[in-house]
Amino acid sequence: MNSWVLEVDEQSFEKEVLERSRTVPVVVDFWAPWCGPCRTLGPLLERLAAEYRGQFVLAKVNVDSNPLLAQAFRVQSIPMVVAIKDGQLVSHFVGALPEPAVREFLARLLPSDAERLAAQGMARLAGGQPGVAEKLFRQALEQQPNCAAARVGLARVLLQRGEKDQARELLERVEPGPYRNEADRLLAELRLQEAGQGDESLLRQRIAANPADLEARLQLGRLLAAQQRYEEALAELLEVVRRDRNFQDQAARKAMVDIFNVLGSGNELAERYRSELAKILFS
Repeated sequence: MNSWVLEVDEQSFEKEVLERSRTVPVVVDFWAPWCGPCRTLGPLLERLAAEYRGQFVLAKVNVDSNPLLAQAFRVQSIPMVVAIKDGQLVSHFVGALPEPAVREFLARLLPSDAERLAAQGMARLAGGQPGVAEKLFRQALEQQPNCAAARVGLARVLLQRGEKDQARELLERVEPGPYRNEADRLLAELRLQEAGQGDESLLRQRIAANPADLEARLQLGRLLAAQQRYEEALAELLEVVRRDRNFQDQAARKAMVDIFNVLGSGNELAERYRSELAKILFS
């Protein structure tokens, strides 16, 4: 075997396959020592992994030693090969396919030229070179207009320059997939920034004088969210929902959902306020 081929078991599968697939596609070969076709397909997959030099990783799973993995993937016949990308199963085949068919399977899995350009753009953007990144993103979109990574990357560049309308248009056109969540997060952040207007001290004075001034409380929550003071913002917005969940067409609830999207799944603050919001809405 080579450095792009791994032996994986039930204990290492999450790290070596699911987590790794977020940075490089992983091809999982379900096999067994007694399987004749496996002895044909296995060496072919290993040779292709070496030829492609890290464009994908081959993970080999012995079904006899790892029955729970075989059950989880509903393996009924071997060899069975599944492709995992961004933590999701994206394609599979069963049986010892001939080499041209296996190459076609890999071609559908591996990044396109446009996706490679977008990945280079992301690296340049992270390295503080937005001008170079923008050129790479635009080249990617010329080659593949629906390239989600390039749309998101270019939108980030435009947002940095304050070109919000063009960024919004790009983000709204990102198709379902791994970049849709990031597009939704950026759109939520954009909505929060645009809604965050007003004078904090004046808004607090209005609330102190009249705690039932929901307009002032809503605007304060939006202002705090735009300043990324999310815990304070969520407290004010939750109070608006508690007093009148339908105020201004449920504006406070919608703002809270935008904050949840910005914070991301698994965030402790988001989960705590998501629970508090649910208690009010479903009480």
